[in-house]
Formats: sequence, C-alpha cells, structure tokens
Amino acid sequence: MTEVRPILEARGLFKGFFGNPVLKGIDIALQPGRVHALLGENGAGKSTLINLLSGALTPDEGTIAIDGKAVARLSPSMARAAGIGVVQQELSLASQLSIAENIGLGAYPKRFGLIDYRALALGARDVCELVGVTEPLDTPVSSLSLGRRQMVEIAKALFAKPRVLILDEPTSSLSAHEASVLADVIFTLRDRGVAVLYISHRLNEVRALCSHVTVLKDGGITADRSLDGIDGEGLVRLMVGRETGALFPPRPDIVPGPLRLSTKGFSAGIVRDADVLGHAGEVLGIGGLVGQGQEDLLLGLYGAIPARSIETKIDGQSGLPNNVAAANAAGIVYVPADRKHEGLVLTHSIASNIILPSLAKLARRGLRSRGAEADMIGDLARQLMIKGDVARPVQALSGGNQQKVALAKWLPLDPGVLLLNDPTRGVDIETKREIYKMLRRFTGEGRLVILASSDTPELVHLCDRVLVLREGRVVLELRGDAITEEAIVGAAMGIEADGETRIVREEVAQ
Repeated sequence: MTEVRPILEARGLFKGFFGNPVLKGIDIALQPGRVHALLGENGAGKSTLINLLSGALTPDEGTIAIDGKAVARLSPSMARAAGIGVVQQELSLASQLSIAENIGLGAYPKRFGLIDYRALALGARDVCELVGVTEPLDTPVSSLSLGRRQMVEIAKALFAKPRVLILDEPTSSLSAHEASVLADVIFTLRDRGVAVLYISHRLNEVRALCSHVTVLKDGGITADRSLDGIDGEGLVRLMVGRETGALFPPRPDIVPGPLRLSTKGFSAGIVRDADVLGHAGEVLGIGGLVGQGQEDLLLGLYGAIPARSIETKIDGQSGLPNNVAAANAAGIVYVPADRKHEGLVLTHSIASNIILPSLAKLARRGLRSRGAEADMIGDLARQLMIKGDVARPVQALSGGNQQKVALAKWLPLDPGVLLLNDPTRGVDIETKREIYKMLRRFTGEGRLVILASSDTPELVHLCDRVLVLREGRVVLELRGDAITEEAIVGAAMGIEADGETRIVREEVAQ
C-alpha cells in the first residue's frame, strides 16, 4: 500500500525558553483526510508545537516540511499561503469589527487595490452557513457571546480554505448544538482531504472525531498511534503515565449548613426572577446551554452588572452588592471563564497577581510589608501546587497553573462565597483533579461554591445541587442522585424530564 505523504510534517523539533527545554525532538506528520489528536497535560508543550507549526515561533533545532519540502524558516504569512489555518484557544478577533470583517482579517479579497466588500460578504456568508453562524454579517463581534465568537473564529480559519486546520480546544466555549455542528464541519473537511490537528482535554470528543493520536509529556512524545482499540482511560494513562484513579472526589454526605446566600426574585442581564439559595459547605452548580444566563447570574451576584431582587441576604446581611468592591467586602469573589483577559495581569509576575487583591490588607500604616507578602505568596504557591518561580510572568505558565493563580489570589480575603465561571475550561486532567479537590476543601471549611460549568459531567459528579437555566430562567433544580446528564440536558433543551427525576424546590428564608 502506498504511504500517504503528509501535508505538514515536523522532524526533530527542539524549542526552549529562558534556558528551559519545552520541546525535545518532536516528530509529527499531518496527513490529508485524517483527524489527528494532540494530547498532553498543560505544560506538556502543545501550544509551543502549534506555534512552531503555524510559523509563530522558530524551532531551535529540527525541520518543518510542507508537501515533503523542508522550509528554512516558516513565518505566519508563509504558513497562511501554504494553507495552514489555526484556531487558538484564546480568540484573536477584533471586537469592534463586524463578523464579516473579522472573518476576512488577513485575507481580504481585493479589487483595484481596495477591499472588495461584495466578495467578502459572499465568502463570509458561505463559511457562516457551514458553521451555523446566523447573525447578520455586519453584527459587531463585541455583541456576541463567547460561544458565538468561537464559531466566528472557526469561520475565519475556514475562509482561507485551509489544507491543514489546527483546532486548539475548539469546543471549550460551545453549546452542545454548536459542538455538534463543529463535528459535522470537521468530518466534511476530512472528507475533502484536509488534515486536521485536534487538541482537546475532552476525551470523548477525541475518540469520536479522531483516528490517530500523538501524546506529549514533559516536552517529549510518549505515544504516536492509531486510536483503534483504546478507550478513554487508556488515553488518560498515555497522558499521565500511570493509572488515573478517580477524577472527581467523592461527594460527601453533607447536612446543609447555614444559608450563606439567599436571593428571591433576582434579575440581572437576561436572568429573570431567579430564586437562589446557597448553604455553607456545598457546591451549587449552574447548568444549561451556553448563553442562557449563567454568566449574568454570577456577575449580578458579584455586583459587576446591574442587578435587582425582592430580597437578598449574604451571611445574614440584607442587600445585593452594587459593585465589585462591595461584593469583596461581603465575602464574595469571582473567577471568570476568560482568565487571560479578565482574571489575570499576564505581564505581571505570579507573585504580583497573587497579592493584588490583598495589598490593602497586607499594608501596615499605608506601607507594604514585603515579609508578609512573601510568606503569603509562598504559602499559597505550596498549597495549590503552583509550579515555577513566582517571579516569572503569569503568561509563561501553562493554562492549568494560570487558573490556579486566578483562584489563589482570592484566598487571603477569606471569602465565604466563591463564584466560579467554567473554572476548568482548557485545563488538563490532572489539574482538573487538583481543582476539584481544592473546591471540596473550600466547602469543607464552610464556604459556598457556586459553579457555572459548560461541562455537564462536572456538574453531575462534583455538585451537591444543580440549577438549570433556560432563556434566563431557572427551569429545574436537582440534588443528589437526581443530578444526571439526561436531566440537565433535557431541561436545558426544554425536554420534559421523566417521572423518576426529583425536582427539589425550597423557599427563600424570610
């Protein structure tokens, strides 16, 4: 049988930063008509490899070949010209430009030296239909939800008609329907002979979409093989190099503690007339399709967007916080889904990010106490197993360690209520496990964790109760054994739950 020549191939790639090796002799071959998975824990070198294959970085050693011909130095413009498209986990859209203008960025059709807006609109309409973007093409991207922006980013990559498409965590912000649409797009591209490199921590997606896998660990390849005959647990073993154990900590048999938060008739953003109760010692999940009000609920409770209620009590004190400072003072903190733009100052050090919310608390007579700061930073870094010199910029960390910093910075304030928006988005299996244990430790200390998640298994296995939102309203409340994927997804899509589903409703304490 004739061997298929790869469209894009890397041989013996080495790359290091600040004297630290990140990739150590990587070989990978992306063949036409194959969906190829790239797996590895955060920090394994996946992002660096993507940047090398797309020309954003230059290897220290090794070669990159396109159609069998080695390229002396691959630049981003050369990669685009060769048909290499990339959809990064962190979006690269211009928020004030329209959908069509973003889709054409870097590849605008020209006529007489000017942008041909008619050709742009026709091309943008075609790729939007393919990925299910139905909004008007002149809609500013800033008005779209994170999931819809993700679909525009994918449409942008398809506009250039790629021969190689690299997708980095493409479903992390998508609804179940959008993820299904993307799967159809991937299969269509595969059947057209496009080589797809698919990076995801959602292993069920990997097994459903991909036929081949390359696994990175500590900058080297631990597996490069067909996916035939390997299950999800086998994939995890390839990634972590050992038996995995349980991903989720056991749900404790808890007797709900006192109410830490209660709100009746709460409205914020698209959320309308929600009744929410949260007790000390529990994880309260917020589920539903992407964009149904989960983020608005958290932001309203945090005082980050206007909100109102008939009655709200936080640790016995009446009233909603009307700004973020008031929320922090009331013991409420918020960890956003977009850690890089909203949760961290990337160019600042790990240490600087950790102490930022606590500067006033640590100051003595208006002056900073460097000793107290150093003690607190060291303690939190050890407690949360944040890897790396704390003087390094946060942007140098893997996504999992960045997320730990985004969580750690709030702990010195001793919050009673933690509002978490998709806290494991784009995080590897081992870091997820660490975060889940951390959340259970928080609840064991009497805190309330309110967790909005687009990962339904996370809601099922981690949460003590789950509220499901649809079109801004709480349509179902579940607890214990009644928390199932079927019940959550059915309620989110407006499908009646079966008679076995237990719906638990409580009245807000007067």
